[in-house]
Amino acid sequence: MSTAVHHLNCITMAPAGALGGRITPVRMVAHCLLVEREDGLTLVDTGFGRTDLATRRMGREFILAMRPALDVAETAQAQVRALGHDPADVTDIVLTHLDLDHAGGLGDFPGARVHIFADELAAARSPHGLLEKRRYVAAQWSHNPVWVEHAVDGEQWLGFDAVRVISDDVLLVPTRGHTRGHCAVAVRRPSGGWFVHAGDAFFDAGEIETPPHCAPGLAVFQRMMQAVPVRKENQQRLRTLHAEHGPSSGSTETVTVFCAHDASQYDALAGVTD
Repeated sequence: MSTAVHHLNCITMAPAGALGGRITPVRMVAHCLLVEREDGLTLVDTGFGRTDLATRRMGREFILAMRPALDVAETAQAQVRALGHDPADVTDIVLTHLDLDHAGGLGDFPGARVHIFADELAAARSPHGLLEKRRYVAAQWSHNPVWVEHAVDGEQWLGFDAVRVISDDVLLVPTRGHTRGHCAVAVRRPSGGWFVHAGDAFFDAGEIETPPHCAPGLAVFQRMMQAVPVRKENQQRLRTLHAEHGPSSGSTETVTVFCAHDASQYDALAGVTD
C-alpha cells in the first residue's frame, strides 16, 4: 500500500521559441513521481542522472535544443535524499519509456528493479531507423539493471489495457505512439483516486481538454518524434479518461492525468504530497 506520493521535477529545460510557439524561452520540466510504500520506494521515471550531468552523454544537439539546467540538485537521487530517504531504499523504478530524458537516472539506483513494457525495451535494444537510434542512450543502462519486462495479459483498468506492477497500486497502461512501447503509469493515491503519469503521450495540458488545443511548435515536435501512428488515438483515449474521471467530472473514481513536460501541470501538483 502506498503511503505518500511526491511530485519531483528532475530536469528544468528552456527550449527557445519553436516548441512553445513563442520567441521567449519556454519552461519545460521532467515530471517524475516518488511513491513511498511500507516496503520501499518506487520512482516513476528518473530524468537525468549524475553521470548524464558529468559526461553530457545526452549529446550536444539535445543540450543546445532543450537547454537543460543540468543541476545536480534536480536529480532524482538528490531529491530522494532531500526528502530524508536513502537512495538505496528505491527498490523499483517504473518507466513510461526509455527516451534519454526519462531514463538517465537509472544508474543512480543500481539495486532497483526496472519495470518496462517489453516492446519498449525491445525498441531500445534493437532500434529501427534513425529516430530510434538517436532517442535512446544505451550508456544510461550500461550498469545492467534488473529489468522486469511486462506485457498485456488481459487486465483492464477504466477501459484501458493495464499491467499490475506494484500490487494493485502502480499499473503500466500502454499508450503507444511517441515510442513503440510507450506506457502511461497509473498510481493509486493514498487519499483515493489515481494519478496518471502520461509520460510523452502528450506535451501540452490543453491536449486533454475538450476541445483540445496545443502550442503549434509542440504539435510539430510530437509529429516529428512519433514512432507508431496510434499516438492521436491514444491521446483521445486519455482525453476521454480526463472528461469522464477528471477532478471536475464528479466521478467517484477520480483520475488526475498529467504529462512529463508541461510545467503548468507540474506546478499545480508540486505542493501536493498525497
